[in-house]
Amino acid sequence: MRESLPSIGEVLNGIRFLVGIPEGLRHRLTFEQALATLRYRLEHRTEALLETARRAIYGYPDSPYLPLLNFAGCEYGDLENLLNAEGVEGALHTLYQKGVYLTVEEAKGLQPVVRGSAHMTIDPANLRNPLMGTQVNWGDRGRGRGRSPSMVPARYRERAINTCLHLHARGAEGWVHAIWGVPGGWPLDHLLEYSIAQARPSRWFSSVDPSAAGLGARYLWSGRLLRWASLAAGVRLPPMEYVPLDNLGPILMWMQGVLRSGGPPHIHTFVSNAVRLCAAAASTGVQIEGAEFTVVGEPATSERMAAIRQVGARVAPAYGSTEASYVAKGCLAPQAPDDMHVFNESHALIQPGADVPGLFPGQALLISSLRPTASFILLNASLGDSATLSQQPCGCPMEDLGWTTHLHTIRSFEKLTAGGITFLDVDVIRVLEELLPSRFGGGPTDYQLVEQEGEGGTPQLRLLVHPRLGSMDEDAVANTFLTAIGRGAAAERVAELMWREAGFLQVQRLPPISTSSGKILHIASAPQ
Repeated sequence: MRESLPSIGEVLNGIRFLVGIPEGLRHRLTFEQALATLRYRLEHRTEALLETARRAIYGYPDSPYLPLLNFAGCEYGDLENLLNAEGVEGALHTLYQKGVYLTVEEAKGLQPVVRGSAHMTIDPANLRNPLMGTQVNWGDRGRGRGRSPSMVPARYRERAINTCLHLHARGAEGWVHAIWGVPGGWPLDHLLEYSIAQARPSRWFSSVDPSAAGLGARYLWSGRLLRWASLAAGVRLPPMEYVPLDNLGPILMWMQGVLRSGGPPHIHTFVSNAVRLCAAAASTGVQIEGAEFTVVGEPATSERMAAIRQVGARVAPAYGSTEASYVAKGCLAPQAPDDMHVFNESHALIQPGADVPGLFPGQALLISSLRPTASFILLNASLGDSATLSQQPCGCPMEDLGWTTHLHTIRSFEKLTAGGITFLDVDVIRVLEELLPSRFGGGPTDYQLVEQEGEGGTPQLRLLVHPRLGSMDEDAVANTFLTAIGRGAAAERVAELMWREAGFLQVQRLPPISTSSGKILHIASAPQ
């Protein structure tokens, strides 16, 4: 099949992306450099937040946070005094109580922001870091502001610092790395950050064919451009290899080859991918004992982690988002299945502390960006997740590095996630409330999506359709739902293809599940 060519805009974006890559790859990190940077940043969190606020909020007239801060009566000098008096988290909690926060729907521009007399609708583009066109020096203490086509080297070096330290804490010397995801920015980010951290991946696997119909040309060309640019720095990155989820033999064969060579294979992938791979190894008798996984994108429940460990593999979870990058990575002496250490030199997390009906649960995570190199400027922004935060000592190497805040039992209250792919509840609800009833009959309470864990910890989504609607083509219902969530940007099409490939969705003719109070939620979790 003849490949589609990229548009002029995609070519220009690719050129801008290419320019900074060789410089970033030439300046690879050592453990000593990463550790010194971390310790400096931990000692200067207040200064970092002040600089970020001064330049990217108070110095940026289009910042969505300016009206909120004005409503709270907090000018820059007030913020400085507040931080000096109460510390980073204390100051952020005070601002939250004064209305300085964003819900997921507010940040996406789906719901107007109303704080007293302040009313506005956010353009999500204004949450992007306005400093992204300014190059930050490689030295952490530098404040160079020369113009550059992008923040590519600085952004990936930021990510690589924590990758380097986390791998060192896990004793990763001699590991052979692979990235396994779907086409898009996610694998490119990880190829770069691992390479800068001197842990260059040797393989790159994809669960979705990048040449599939409906995907933009950039999904094919971005990886090629990255590989060409890396050669200018003397770094050879692997090509993308499509491996369908119903035939994971190529990945298992690679793992066995690495194990025979004496170096453990390490795969950075989605939780459900790792679960599926380990199940395939167990069912086919392929020995992968000694393999290592870093898993992301979905809840790392006890059943899922046990499914990975039962084949003799070790696993560490990680937590992050497109907006915040990585927020935390796995504790090496965990007290919970997804126990992680927060990267609090880069982020600050606070919680409301008590349920706020219609707004946040008490354990909701509100995140703030501390670094001026963050991709998005976040100030008490909700990512739609709740969790337990603690300062309980664990004695693991991550704590020794300086990360003392723990995060565990992470669950979403505004998002639907399966296979590492995330949708906002509001987008799924539109399909359940409007599209399916208009196509197949019934009303908004006749369709419900139920999340649950299948056998061995694999994620499952059950689309319940009330039996009273009579006979219908269940395959057509499933296809309509998947096609609808795949409409829009190419990223949604990738998600649709991933869910089809994995077979996550099953239609069942059952009445929707009611809560104890009799409510029928559009998206529910299966009773345990």
